[in-house]
Amino acid sequence: MNDSIITIENLSKNYGHNPALKNVSLDLSAGQIVGLCGPNGSGKTTMIKILNGLLKQYHGTVLIDGHQPDVHTRSLISYLPDVFYLADWMSAKEVISLFNDLYQDFDKEKLLELLNRMNINTQMRVKEMSKGTREKFQLALVMSRRAKIYILDEPIGGVDPAARDLILDTILSNYEKDALVLLSTHLIQDVERIFDSVIFLKEGEVALFDDVDNLRQKEQRSIDELFREIFRC
Repeated sequence: MNDSIITIENLSKNYGHNPALKNVSLDLSAGQIVGLCGPNGSGKTTMIKILNGLLKQYHGTVLIDGHQPDVHTRSLISYLPDVFYLADWMSAKEVISLFNDLYQDFDKEKLLELLNRMNINTQMRVKEMSKGTREKFQLALVMSRRAKIYILDEPIGGVDPAARDLILDTILSNYEKDALVLLSTHLIQDVERIFDSVIFLKEGEVALFDDVDNLRQKEQRSIDELFREIFRC
């Protein structure tokens, strides 16, 4: 019996004549944090958009909890995009109210606890927040849902190194333990400590997909060192 919550078979996506994904096949099970790793242009964001139902034209099969991306699958996924999408004019309190109305699995108490740890005042307006505070606020919102799947696109890409540990600890401490976290990044050294397994995407193809402990034992080096070798120019 297949216990995968995400099944991808022979997934290909072209933009005109340019291939973004080429025959990608993956089975991802719940209860783990998976690193989706690759340089810019490797196909990470394209895959994430397909999983979230934002790109519908592709070849191959994508099943999430047994469904093609649809209303049901979107209800299972808590998604952090690689761009900031909250309206500048809203206060943090208004955004929280919006999330509370939109998502049945939203845990407001959990969010308020996270914001307190991050020293984010709910009276602040989004436009008054620094870039780093915006990133942390948006992540806290996403991690405060009791979702089956968390998809995080470059969650540490725009923050300073001092904030990265806080963000990684927030992810590690707050996802539902029977859920899947798919975290896209090219900053492997900063984030590999939280991964259970990794996918390396290279020019739209899966160059490697394995358990992190297996890789470290087999290769006798860090995931970052392995990444640098596979993606060496």
